[in-house]
Amino acid sequence: MAAMTPTPLPALPPGHLCRVLARSKAQLQRRVRLSEGVELAVWANVDDEVRYSQPGHHTLSVYLAGGEGSQLKARPEAMGAPGRICIFTPEDESHWLVRSPVQFLHLYVSDLAWAGRVVRMLDAEPRSRTLRPQIYADDLALHAGALALMRLDWQDAQQQLQADALGQQLVDRLVLQSATPRQAQALQRPLGGLSVAVRRRVLAHVDAHLHDSKALSLPGLARIACLSEFHFARMFRQSMGCSVHEWVLQQRLSRAQRALAGRQAPALADLALDCGFSSASHLVRSFRTHLGVTPTQFARFQRNA
Repeated sequence: MAAMTPTPLPALPPGHLCRVLARSKAQLQRRVRLSEGVELAVWANVDDEVRYSQPGHHTLSVYLAGGEGSQLKARPEAMGAPGRICIFTPEDESHWLVRSPVQFLHLYVSDLAWAGRVVRMLDAEPRSRTLRPQIYADDLALHAGALALMRLDWQDAQQQLQADALGQQLVDRLVLQSATPRQAQALQRPLGGLSVAVRRRVLAHVDAHLHDSKALSLPGLARIACLSEFHFARMFRQSMGCSVHEWVLQQRLSRAQRALAGRQAPALADLALDCGFSSASHLVRSFRTHLGVTPTQFARFQRNA
């Protein structure tokens, strides 16, 4: 994949890893801001030397390819490899040597996002819960989450919702790593589904905002339900039998089907906009993937039925 030109980063502090890497030889390949102070970026680097110093945020780094020639200068015996993870804390300082090609995904969690998640998930003082720095650890769940994110198109409205949900799940897993054993045990207890009133409120909000992906983020819907993201995602699946982003896609397709079944079907571009698809081609792809026909074919079948 061709490297993208890094976008300006005026809102980020000098120590933010995105800024540090933008000043190095590293090439930014993909980047997206998710909801609630969470951001994803994919970088590639080689023949470089990089220093991180008090970035002011938590970072999960997952090696996607290469890395055998990357090492922490203070620990020359530790070498990277695909699937290995690193965790950097807000006060971290490290000096890296990159001798061979490497590609890695970064998940950035702002201080405010971390504090809010600790309060909502653990009901704890944010300063009392921080992560232990890790260098080249193995975590199959975090690696699997990174690979799932890489399979998505971060510019596609529907897949961005899915990326947001996956990113929030990775943050949840990081917060769980900072929890005490008692807190972690409490979070893993079986949960029921959403109450009738909460379910109605959430589903009504989804239906009213299908055209607006920003209004359908996992943290935003969790606030409507007055639950943490972690509990809301689990309870929604228990109630509806699917994830939030899967439900949103189902409702978007259903709205499009109802419009196409009418006497005067709207233009595909207008229909896509009204239903929350990023473009007419996105609408067509979604119909083909999930219904096996194009919108035009579906409308023709309805007229001839």
